[in-house]
Amino acid sequence: MGKMVRYKMSEVPEPSKKDWDRVRAIKDEDIDYSDIPEITDFSGFHPYFKRKLYKPIKKTVTCKLDADIIAWLKMGGKGYQTRLNSLLRDCMQVHFAKDSKKPKWNVVVPKRK
Repeated sequence: MGKMVRYKMSEVPEPSKKDWDRVRAIKDEDIDYSDIPEITDFSGFHPYFKRKLYKPIKKTVTCKLDADIIAWLKMGGKGYQTRLNSLLRDCMQVHFAKDSKKPKWNVVVPKRK
């Protein structure tokens, strides 16, 4: 290993093509994980809720929901719209196939007369 160099974030050089080629050349089995503790508890992991790196654009919509659903969401206190958004996002993730952009719905929506 070479000498450790410290940079401020504003001074970090952009990785070159040569740097990326070196990274791509490393095989998974050659990576030493011995100094990294194994994560066994994922209970605090929330992929979207309160995640600072992922902030999709919000859009205001109006929809009618059953009163008991709204009451249940509001039981958690402030932030019921955020909880609703999180529930809908989780549902969307489950219903989208990994390799397809088409949702796999198992709900039959009746047509209006």
